[in-house]
Amino acid sequence: MPELDPTVQQFIDAVNTGDRTTFYQLLTDDATMSDDGNDRDLQEWVQSEIFGSNGRMQVESVSGPTALVADYANDRWGSMRTAWRFTVGDGKITRFETGQA
Repeated sequence: MPELDPTVQQFIDAVNTGDRTTFYQLLTDDATMSDDGNDRDLQEWVQSEIFGSNGRMQVESVSGPTALVADYANDRWGSMRTAWRFTVGDGKITRFETGQA
């Protein structure tokens, strides 16, 4: 299995430990994201789907340093198989895209 980009691994770790401070430090100030192909307000989505609902990621497979499939679970939706892709530059995430896998 390919190794994840260290910034992506830190993102996963921050989600799994509920570390909001580290999570936001990994993102550029103008970072964007999409869910199931629809651009979303990053702050609102993160609050709703990660930190406000006990979000957790268990990586199933890695297809490249910035692409993975994970079992994602939160208190709002339960567990689902999701694909994640990250755009990383200079140790910061500029965009992430997720959706059902």
